[in-house]
Amino acid sequence: MDILLWIIIVACFIVSFVGLVYPIIPSVLMIWAGVAVYHFGINSDELSWISWTMLVLLTVLLFLADYLANLHFVDKAGGSKWGMRAATIGLIVGSFVIPPFGVIVVPFVLVLLAELLQKKTFQESAKVAVATLFAFLSGTFAKAVIQLIMIVVFAVDVVF
Repeated sequence: MDILLWIIIVACFIVSFVGLVYPIIPSVLMIWAGVAVYHFGINSDELSWISWTMLVLLTVLLFLADYLANLHFVDKAGGSKWGMRAATIGLIVGSFVIPPFGVIVVPFVLVLLAELLQKKTFQESAKVAVATLFAFLSGTFAKAVIQLIMIVVFAVDVVF
């Protein structure tokens, strides 16, 4: 039974990284699902309070990294609220359109159109669209690093 549970845990961790490309998959929840399977299915006394605290703090950091990357790049480029909304819709729609490239192309096009509709020049609109792309890529990189750290924290506590 433990082998099956470990397969589920590893699958949850792998799916969490797939969620970086398919934003419809809640990456951090998949990591927490793997931790929960271990805690409730294998050994509820193994994980220390330090690990639980680190996992919670890293989860908060993960959300902050994503939010701050978007805020930094899009605001710096002069993006509008409509551009931010278009980027969000584009990420969701892009998950289903020409995956995994849709999460890059669809938000870019929608932000470009949204900014043009806000009476901005093509150059200004393109600048915001490119900033949205950089925000997504830098946020995704930061989330990947944080997720990896979360998995390492879990693994170190389990092994040692």
